[in-house]
Amino acid sequence: MFSDPLTEAIAEAEKLVAAAPHIETEADLLEGLQYLAGCVAACTHIAFNYDRDHPFLLSGTGPFTKMGLDNPDTLYFGCRVHADYDYVVTGRRGTTTDLSFQVLGGEYTDDEVPASQVAFDDRELDIAEDGSFEWRLRPTSNGQLVIREVYGDWSQQRGTVAIARLDTAGTAPPPLTRDTIEKRYATAAQQLVQRVKTWLQFPQWFYLNIPVNTMVAPRLTPGGLATQYSSAGHFDLRPDQALVITVPVTDAPYLGFQLGSMWYISLDYINHQTSLNSSQAQEDPDGKIRIVVADQNPGITNWVETLGHRRGFLQFRWQRVSRQLTEADGPTVELVDFDAVPDALPYFDHNKISPSAWRMRIAQRQNQIANRMLG
Repeated sequence: MFSDPLTEAIAEAEKLVAAAPHIETEADLLEGLQYLAGCVAACTHIAFNYDRDHPFLLSGTGPFTKMGLDNPDTLYFGCRVHADYDYVVTGRRGTTTDLSFQVLGGEYTDDEVPASQVAFDDRELDIAEDGSFEWRLRPTSNGQLVIREVYGDWSQQRGTVAIARLDTAGTAPPPLTRDTIEKRYATAAQQLVQRVKTWLQFPQWFYLNIPVNTMVAPRLTPGGLATQYSSAGHFDLRPDQALVITVPVTDAPYLGFQLGSMWYISLDYINHQTSLNSSQAQEDPDGKIRIVVADQNPGITNWVETLGHRRGFLQFRWQRVSRQLTEADGPTVELVDFDAVPDALPYFDHNKISPSAWRMRIAQRQNQIANRMLG
């Protein structure tokens, strides 16, 4: 049967998930199986809707197809580009905080991080008064074009973006053949297993080698954009413990913080506050943002929920920066008993939020994600 390679790959990927070393509870396993289903959906979507000669921007990660510690503030789009062909990227700039472009020299695997051939944000483009823009590229080697549109305020409006290969624009792909379908099932199968392996390995390189319940100073994101810095870490908390994370407000247009599960994916950011950016977070009078990471609710605006996860990942991102960030721009982390949270917050009374106001914050998140029109 045509689907045999994919069926076998799903079984292999499920074994990889079930054998993951971080699984401690039934909830961990169930989360992994949910993650696997999203991987299957993403890999089949890309494999069956990709055409080398007629490129189309596809989303390989989102709220329901997560991978690679996906940023809740970001829409991801991409496609493969091939050497010695001319492409044109066109679009209209929305009101979102950042729009960036990157060409990678390959794919992420469990062996390597691909080199970045070119990376820039929309400040490098000539954007017309109506927001329209055009960028032409001719890759010197095969690679991937990745486009990220980043929200600060989640009520911002997304723009538009499209790609065409100049020699095939206005033509259509040939009709399907048995060989094409065979190849697509095989490609989806290969990508699925590689995807699971890759993102189980990736944290070993950049997160789990950091002392627990700490975060590194801001650093250029490995393999990422020239104008993006990040600070990474991982947590291990009992239900009666919390992390108080303090970060100064900088001149970076975008600052985002999120938690990730040990599957290296975002936690549920639609129905829970598992992420905060500088537009959403409460800033203290001294110009600092103080975040409390905990399983229990401390009754403050900047509570970031662990959703019962004892272990997980911590991530800050600064984007669209205009200067080099230093340790002084980064976070400090304090491990405290949960009952000591009020004493660890110098503006605790200022930080309090009522249950009804908290529910309104969650309702707003749900509505704003829905307005992105993501299926």
